[in-house]
Amino acid sequence: MKKLSARRRHPLAAVVVLLFALAVTGGLYAAFAPADTAKADETAQSLAIEEGKKLYSVGCASCHGTGGQGTTDGPSLVGVGAAAVDFQVGTGRMPLQQQGAQAPRKKSIYTQAERDQLAAYIASLGAGPAVPTKDQYSPDGADIAKGGELFRTNCAQCHNFTGKGGALSNGKYAPDLTDVNPKHIYEAMQTGPQNMPSFPDTTMSEKNKKDIIAYLDTVNSSKSESPGGLELGGLGPVSEGLFAWIFGLGALIAVAIWVAAHTAKAKKS
Repeated sequence: MKKLSARRRHPLAAVVVLLFALAVTGGLYAAFAPADTAKADETAQSLAIEEGKKLYSVGCASCHGTGGQGTTDGPSLVGVGAAAVDFQVGTGRMPLQQQGAQAPRKKSIYTQAERDQLAAYIASLGAGPAVPTKDQYSPDGADIAKGGELFRTNCAQCHNFTGKGGALSNGKYAPDLTDVNPKHIYEAMQTGPQNMPSFPDTTMSEKNKKDIIAYLDTVNSSKSESPGGLELGGLGPVSEGLFAWIFGLGALIAVAIWVAAHTAKAKKS
């Protein structure tokens, strides 16, 4: 008993007991909670990839290859990421209805769950941009003025000043951004579909993307009115000014000529 009491009074006894308790607690935690959660997540992800592969084989493999490596009819999907899949399939651009200069926007034939499965499979082929969360693309709290400045600098050349779209070369076009889901706008900036350049976070920050989305949401809102009255599709001050000079000034010249001609006739008569 005296020996046991002496050991209990040893200066290192408390430290040993504490370390033993921590080891037991950590062991139990590692053995039960995380393992089960990680295993469940891994199983769910594997099932999503498996189902996505089935959907891919039916709807995508004929153009993009059985392993996403690409063919003469479709580019490689290795490394495009889940965001590209969610955008292309979510906007109905893929599967492609027919070969052409550009894939048009149309109603999606897949449910959101199926799009998630396709995205999981394509993401498993190579790392790429992930599907953004609502916090990333929501326009709430964004700087609308800054978004307008960024849009006019980086996007207006193709989409025009208010996102109404515009023609490009060889039958291609910049689509109208009115009523487009903010998530799809964010994904388009991340992935650069078709002729559009990509704007990853290293080029344009997440906040800047939100600012652009907020600007588009404001100028294309049904409550928004053009301060200048009748608009010309938001082409911008240069194009709209040129229109005013050609047609407006041209109409004034035509009226002046008509008045002069009729005045001359009246004098002769």
